Amino acid sequence: MHRIGVDLGGTKIEAIALDESGREVFRKRVATPRGDYEGTVAAIASLAGEIGEGTVGVGIPGALSRVSGLVKNANSTWLIGRPLKQDLEKALGREIRIENDANCFALSEATDGAGQGAPVVFGVILGTGVGGGIAVHGKVISGVNAIAGEWGHNPLPLPVADDLPLRPCYCGRAGCIETYLSGPALERDQDLERYAERLARALSGVINILDPDVIVLGGGVSNLDPLYDAVPRLWTRTVFSDRVATRLARAVHGDSSGVRGAAWLWGLPSGE
Repeated sequence: MHRIGVDLGGTKIEAIALDESGREVFRKRVATPRGDYEGTVAAIASLAGEIGEGTVGVGIPGALSRVSGLVKNANSTWLIGRPLKQDLEKALGREIRIENDANCFALSEATDGAGQGAPVVFGVILGTGVGGGIAVHGKVISGVNAIAGEWGHNPLPLPVADDLPLRPCYCGRAGCIETYLSGPALERDQDLERYAERLARALSGVINILDPDVIVLGGGVSNLDPLYDAVPRLWTRTVFSDRVATRLARAVHGDSSGVRGAAWLWGLPSGE
C-alpha cells in the first residue's frame, strides 16, 4: 500500500508515492490553477488517481477550521471557506488527511532531515507565503486552534524606519512578517542584508517563546547561502539569552520535504 503525499503550493502541486520502506516510487508536478478552486481539486484528484491505491495526505498553505471544517488562513485565497477535505474525498472516493504545509515540512525534517534527533524543531517555509510548523519529539503540534507555528501572521518585531509604513497583508492586517519575508517581498525589495536582519528579528521572537533546538528553513528563499551565517549572528541582538544555541539549518530534503511529510500523515515508513 502506497503512502501518497500531495503538496499544494502557490505555484505548483506536487505528488509523490512512498512504498512501505519509505522509498519514493512516483513523483510528478503540475502548475497550480491559481484562483480556480474546482481546478485545484481536479488537479489534486488527478495526481492522486494517477498513482492509484493508497493513503492520501495533503499539505495546504492554510488549515482546516476546528469549527467549520472549511479552509482558513490560506494565502492561496481561493481555498478560503471551501470544504476542501470533503470535496477531495468525494473526488477520490477515500478518506484523506489534510495538514498545514509547514507542519508537513517540519514533520519531514524532524524525522530524517536537518532536525533529525532534535527534541524541538521549528520548520520555516519562505516561499510564496511564510509559514511555520512545530515538531516535538517527532510529532507535529497543530494546536487547539490549528494555528501552531503560524509566525508569518505575527507583526514584524521592532519596526524601524525602513519597515514603515507597515505593509498591508491579504489577511486584512498590516505589518505581518509574511509581507516582509516572503519570496515576492524579497523580489520587490532586492536587499539581502535588510532581509537577513528582518528574518533575524522575526526568528528571535520564535526562539524567545519556543526555544527550539533547530530552526530549519525551506522554500525558495532558503537557497540563499548568506542567510545561514548572517541570521544567527544578528538574532543574538534580540534573543533574551546570554547565548543562543539554536541551530539554523537548510532543509535536507529541499522543496520535497513538504510533500514527504504529507505522505507521512498516515504514519512513518517501516523502521522509523
